[in-house]
Amino acid sequence: MPATVHVIARYVAKAGKEDALKAVLSALIAPSRREIGCYQYDLLCNPSDPLDFCFVERWEHDGAFEQHSATVHVQTDFAQAQDLIEAPPDVRRYHIL
Repeated sequence: MPATVHVIARYVAKAGKEDALKAVLSALIAPSRREIGCYQYDLLCNPSDPLDFCFVERWEHDGAFEQHSATVHVQTDFAQAQDLIEAPPDVRRYHIL
């Protein structure tokens, strides 16, 4: 049986672009939560650093996450975020031991 995959995806906004990035990232929540294999998809903001955003995701298996990453809504939002972020997002995938 494939293992549940946990994903942490961190985005750091350029100064002054945090509200725009928040809007772009927030647009991913509803369609992502409707995807088959999505167990959790939450957007967090660091209260100590308003430029720091993080998705906490849980997917049924690696294939579900890979399908999510290839969706139109993810690709579109990722393109929109490019001018709003300091560096490419730090996306890390984990399995429970």
